Amino acid sequence: MKQLIFLLICLLSLLQYRLWLGDNNLSEYVLLQTQIAGQEQSNGKLVARNQILKEEIIDLKRGTEAIEERARNELGMVKEGETFYRVVGSELRERNQFNR
Repeated sequence: MKQLIFLLICLLSLLQYRLWLGDNNLSEYVLLQTQIAGQEQSNGKLVARNQILKEEIIDLKRGTEAIEERARNELGMVKEGETFYRVVGSELRERNQFNR
């Protein structure tokens, strides 16, 4: 009976050693879980960005409104017959108001 108890204690201590100090121990498991959660969050952001890009591609393929909007915003293009007004200095005034 003493040998059985001794054997069980040895087995238990071996398992505890592997759990806390061996390869793939508990602290490595927790670290990997944290890394997995971070990677899943990063992947979620990338999936959302990809979806936005896919929708933009579809929009650009189907109609001219998206192309016109991009030309106006990125290139500053104006349609024939339109009047373009540029407000200069509003940003500078806002900065001066906050600095006072």
